Amino acid sequence: MATSQKTKSFSWGKGDSEDEESNRMTMFDVLHGEIREKIVLQRLIVIARLPHDLADRTELGVYYEKLNFQLSKQYIWDHMTGLLLIYPSCLLHIIESSREVLLSVLKDLKDMQQQPDGTLLEAAKVVFMAHNPPSRLFQQWSYKVLDADHGAEDSVTKGPDEEEESTETLVCTVLSALQKLGEHLKISKAVPGSGLDTSPELIVSQEVLNKLLAREELLTPQQHLQMYNSPLDISMDFGQVMRSSCLTTV
Repeated sequence: MATSQKTKSFSWGKGDSEDEESNRMTMFDVLHGEIREKIVLQRLIVIARLPHDLADRTELGVYYEKLNFQLSKQYIWDHMTGLLLIYPSCLLHIIESSREVLLSVLKDLKDMQQQPDGTLLEAAKVVFMAHNPPSRLFQQWSYKVLDADHGAEDSVTKGPDEEEESTETLVCTVLSALQKLGEHLKISKAVPGSGLDTSPELIVSQEVLNKLLAREELLTPQQHLQMYNSPLDISMDFGQVMRSSCLTTV
């Protein structure tokens, strides 16, 4: 019994020491702790059309792998997760990170489309931007090149059968499918690529994405950046806050 008591006493003493050690503030915490606390998770969903002359769609995956690596060095605390799905005719990209990282992705996308030759993407659109979602859908970033069968029209995420679905309905179809995919990956703990191989029914239909690409309501990356950078005009007479006039034409 005495031995048992000594062991228990030693265990508590060690725990107290560890608690004190973990609570001790270092100079690194002073310099960088405040930065970490200010990072707010955001989720960006973009779509784009692929050029007809794009021979190797893997180039897109490699391109965004390099961009992810560059941003990880620039924003060391802003871990980027997400999924890039490359269809035969378009792509769907979900990025989860800080606002600064998402804006960097949009700026890169805008610059890419403005290149006169050799562009990898066309007609990009911002589908959705979530501010401070409760959790990440993905635990890492990855990409997958899909076959024609993966984006087939008979997918369960195709959406309503009506000829003219509303943009809101199409966006909700995408969000619902991604939520189901995130939950599936969280339970199975599979890498998104392999998870989609075993559950292709979770993939958003290519038809839905092509319909969204034709919708004028969705902003381009350039329009989204213009909105973000536009100053607020405050009317003191009416107590209203309104965007500058240039946004009314977006």
